[in-house]
Amino acid sequence: MRAMWLPALLALLAACGPGAPPEQRLRAAMEQLQGAIEKRDASAIDAQLSKDFVGPDGLDRASARRLAAASFLRYRAVGIKIVGLDVNLQPGHATVRFNAALSGGSGQVLPDAAQLYEVQTGWREEDGEWRMTSAQWTPRL
Repeated sequence: MRAMWLPALLALLAACGPGAPPEQRLRAAMEQLQGAIEKRDASAIDAQLSKDFVGPDGLDRASARRLAAASFLRYRAVGIKIVGLDVNLQPGHATVRFNAALSGGSGQVLPDAAQLYEVQTGWREEDGEWRMTSAQWTPRL
């Protein structure tokens, strides 16, 4: 059984490696960020942010981590669905726009809170890894 998923795992790791095309690595970074949110892992989110990250109202990297950690304390179950990914890639940096549906709750079938956001993020390549440099989001509901 293990032999069946090993080639798929190796292909995924190769796709995320330094030899992969920049857009492919950026999309993989977006997937890692989405996974970190779903796993409620503030440290993994922090790892995706550049040291000079800036968000709405002067939100910096440390504040973004604290915001994520506070949200994860409030909601036992966190969900995110990203749709309409629009990547504008340029040498060394990129802009990614998308819509994100976020939900949080106690783990029951229906979430306690849900919101749809229009999101624009900035990214920079740092030592072969994409790091988010900025994020702006606007509620759509």
